Amino acid sequence: MDWQKLLHASSWSNDFWLHMLVVNGHGTNLSRLYGDNSNQVQQIYGGRGNVVAHLVWSYFEKAWLQRKIDLAVGWIPPGAFFQNSPWVCNFMNVWLCGGESPTKFMTGGRGWPSGNIGTILRVMPTRQFYLMGGLFAVSPHAYNGGISGWSWGQDNLGKLATHFEAGWIPQFGPHHLIGHYKVGIMYDNSRYNDLYEDIHGAPWVLSGLPARKQSGQTSVWVMADQMLVRHGPGEMNGLIWGGYFGWGSGKTSQISHSFTTVLMDTGALWKRPLDSVGIAFLWSKFSRSAILSQEAAAAGNLPLPGGNYGLPYGIQGHEAIYEAYYGFHVMEGFTIKPDFQYVNHVGGTTVFKDAVILSTAVNIAF
Repeated sequence: MDWQKLLHASSWSNDFWLHMLVVNGHGTNLSRLYGDNSNQVQQIYGGRGNVVAHLVWSYFEKAWLQRKIDLAVGWIPPGAFFQNSPWVCNFMNVWLCGGESPTKFMTGGRGWPSGNIGTILRVMPTRQFYLMGGLFAVSPHAYNGGISGWSWGQDNLGKLATHFEAGWIPQFGPHHLIGHYKVGIMYDNSRYNDLYEDIHGAPWVLSGLPARKQSGQTSVWVMADQMLVRHGPGEMNGLIWGGYFGWGSGKTSQISHSFTTVLMDTGALWKRPLDSVGIAFLWSKFSRSAILSQEAAAAGNLPLPGGNYGLPYGIQGHEAIYEAYYGFHVMEGFTIKPDFQYVNHVGGTTVFKDAVILSTAVNIAF
């Protein structure tokens, strides 16, 4: 909503907007059906809550000095601003779309479609460089805003997560080959249970004592993409390489390291310039604390403990996913995108055979 156009008010309403997004999602978590609680091949399923209207975001945005300074306040998914790039939701897998792993699986960094009460300030002194900081309330509940996203007044919202990101957006050569390079950090000042140690440093899964409390939770990310060949106007109209690396506090996060590399293009070479094609490799490593706790439980014939990535079916190590898609532009506002994924080490274990997933995304824009 553009307040200047709506109210015809004075200068205070220039570059002043209200953003709101409500989604509807129903279905079954396919990944869980074949034994993977650590990843979702069908983008976000559970976060939508199987409700008629799930609130994703609702926030005010005000810009000054020709949008060199931008302030947003309201209900905001951190992943819509931080560790984001134009290409991430070209792919189906949830480790990419809506915010990247492991940050989006941490309570203070939950990504789309989970919003947080918060504020974001972005300063862009030049067209090629920005600094961005955010402050968000941390919900200790399984769902931010409840299952529907509308319950902003949840209890125990006393802790805060701070996000910071610096980005460079260069354009190289006469064809303006655009790139996005960014580095960021999140710190959540909440206290979280150690995945392995009890209050005396022994495995709590065996001792039965309370888990040691770790003060704070941190995540760091580096993200980059670069257009290598341009086919026409637009920041995605060409051959593009992209990559991502993320790290999270392994004592409190079940996955500690994530890595992604992608290659994308349009169909210009075969005279289908409005089509799109892409391949990706995604890899995540489970933390040493999570693995030690699972090994201790297995040795004691006890149920394997999980964490922020769900309960495992075996001792976890790493998980790799290979994804490819082709987007057919059928007509203006109508695309069909078949998608292929091969999941190696389902759920980070060797309990199940590797999985092959075939899916299709249909997009209709009015």
